[in-house]
Amino acid sequence: MRKKLAFLTTTMVISTTCGLAANPFTDVPTDSWAYQSVVKLADAGVIQGVDGTYFQGNRNITRYEAAEMTAKAMVHMDSASVEQRAVINKLADEYADELHMLGIRVSNLEQKVGNVNITGDIRFRYINQNNTTSTSNDGVTGDASWSYRARLRANVTINDTTSALVGFSTNNQTFINSTAAAAEDTGASPGIYNDDAYVQHNFSKNLTIKAGRWDEYILGNAYGYQYGDVFDGAQAEYDNGKIALTAGYGTFKEGATGENDLLGVSTGYGEIEGYLGNKAKVGIYYNSFHGNNSPLKSLLGAYGKMDMGSKWHALVDFQDITHDAATAGTSDNSRVWAGMLTYGASSFSKPHSWDAWIEYVNADAHSLYGSTDTWRNNNLLDNVASWGIGFDYTLMNNTKLQFFQTFGSKAKNSSISYDPKEETRVEVMFVF
Repeated sequence: MRKKLAFLTTTMVISTTCGLAANPFTDVPTDSWAYQSVVKLADAGVIQGVDGTYFQGNRNITRYEAAEMTAKAMVHMDSASVEQRAVINKLADEYADELHMLGIRVSNLEQKVGNVNITGDIRFRYINQNNTTSTSNDGVTGDASWSYRARLRANVTINDTTSALVGFSTNNQTFINSTAAAAEDTGASPGIYNDDAYVQHNFSKNLTIKAGRWDEYILGNAYGYQYGDVFDGAQAEYDNGKIALTAGYGTFKEGATGENDLLGVSTGYGEIEGYLGNKAKVGIYYNSFHGNNSPLKSLLGAYGKMDMGSKWHALVDFQDITHDAATAGTSDNSRVWAGMLTYGASSFSKPHSWDAWIEYVNADAHSLYGSTDTWRNNNLLDNVASWGIGFDYTLMNNTKLQFFQTFGSKAKNSSISYDPKEETRVEVMFVF
């Protein structure tokens, strides 16, 4: 069992860092549940199989083979997550003698891994959306179109089951000589601020608890049409590979200001997700909002994701939003439909990888919820039916170019005589 555990955990570490190449083993059919993981491991050089031809997945591996895979996992240490690095540490302790025979001292491994891993990213961005005749539907042009953001993260491994993350961000800084304008894009205060500070503990392989502050709050796990700024809270997640349950409570601390301003609003939330084999996932989620005179009362949503072969990916997301009539001025429900079809996959660790996608958003009036984790400006997320296309291309290792464009955008409310102008956005992201 320990040998098999070592193999599975090593697979987990490596499979997220390698691209998909040709299958080198004749006994692993393309429709096998293990096909993608086996091919990624072989492509990374972690496994060679038997005689370079057969995988023999039912064969117990030796301790020496497990140690060899652990040593090769070290090659991918820089791109491993906190949890994955903890797995490598554990495997190194288990196979210390065998690693020594391979010429790798555990102390050297520990020196490389350490307890703290520093990561981060730098983004340069250009946005253009011409103004309309309405001051409530302003666009982004001129100096306000150009911005940059830098983030720094310290990933701390406390022990085998507990980790922590502390992060800081500059926020989106424009090139306007105005403190207020510099915060225009997100509504957050300009300058460096703390956007991550949480501890995560794995009570078991299926149950994880997280508490503190994190920089992204998304239920639905699909379109990402939700909140992508500072959120303080506590959350529990159970995932056994067939069903996932999430529940939590917290308060929105930074983010977009506007019609449905979330700053200072608290929410209790829950989500149920189900896995339909290895190719599809569905889920439902619910929020209850209160505090800070929020115009939002509740939100009920559902989503579905599906992989159609190795290249095509589809998803759809639906939300039904209920308002507090006393503060919103309306008791009508607002509904949002969003869908996306993607071809390919762009990865920071795989130069020249790319993907292209097309999306559609149909949002009723008063439906704007968060919106800080989507590339669209607010006026293309509320009372609008709009198409969008995008392209992601990895220029070189850890460097990605992204292009976004809306088209066919129309206001849904017939009493409004103008349509939102189309948005063009280009970003270059560097990660380290």
